Amino acid sequence: MVLSTLRRGPADPTYRIDADGTIWRGTRTPDGPATLRITARPSAGEVYGAAWGAGADWLLEQMPTMLGAEDDPTGFEPRHRAIVDAHRRHPHWRVARTGLVMESLVPAIIEQKVTGQEAFAGFRQLVYRFGERAPGAGEARGLWVQPSAAQIRAVASWEWLKMHIDPARSRTLVRAARVAPAIERTIGLPSEEVDRRLRSVPGIGIWTSAEVRFRAHGDADAVSFGDYHIPRNVGWALTGAEVDDDGLAELLAPYRPHRYRVQRLVELTGLHRPRRGPRMAPRTHLPSR
Repeated sequence: MVLSTLRRGPADPTYRIDADGTIWRGTRTPDGPATLRITARPSAGEVYGAAWGAGADWLLEQMPTMLGAEDDPTGFEPRHRAIVDAHRRHPHWRVARTGLVMESLVPAIIEQKVTGQEAFAGFRQLVYRFGERAPGAGEARGLWVQPSAAQIRAVASWEWLKMHIDPARSRTLVRAARVAPAIERTIGLPSEEVDRRLRSVPGIGIWTSAEVRFRAHGDADAVSFGDYHIPRNVGWALTGAEVDDDGLAELLAPYRPHRYRVQRLVELTGLHRPRRGPRMAPRTHLPSR
């Protein structure tokens, strides 16, 4: 549950779940690629981790933080019946903090202004074409690691189009990859400064910044303003009526600095407005593979 936000679609090649609930992640750490396996024993209140690859030690040291050990919910007081109920159902949920900014930023940029189906497919193709097999036991599990910043910078323009990633998003990806070291150094900075630095990269706006901050930085106040569904779903869950971004900001203002907790609790409990009409279809005007 804590790590579920790190999975980019059901077929994410960097994230696998076994039938017994064991989680596998392929990731690129500051020390190099690594595979992480996480096994939980809820009845004993224990979590076990194993890792392989150059970044194995880094991942194991980071694992408690990744699972929300440093998240502090002090001061969070549900004010709406839906959030009271959601918090009662998920009292132990915490905000993850991976400490890996580019890992969250790359798929977030790919997800800008497109359907989930299109975004997840583009991310998968990027990983399969330019990423690498996860080390150790991860390879046998079919796990992959995202491409490095250097590999992203080297992707040709026509390759982005083959992956159905349009020029606006591919240019943003390349710009971010050029300043990747500086972006990674935002870990540990105040939220406002992280937001400012991320949004200083052309093509990264309020939505993308928030999507990165709650994953990589563990920012419990990072709301995904600019999202098509979130304002409507949160508004409906809290008041019975859909709202826009301004309405969402007003609803969540009393929850500062825990506004993201409200957003995520709504998601975890499956609360959403009634769906009407067909889903948005993915675009078909980009070149096929």
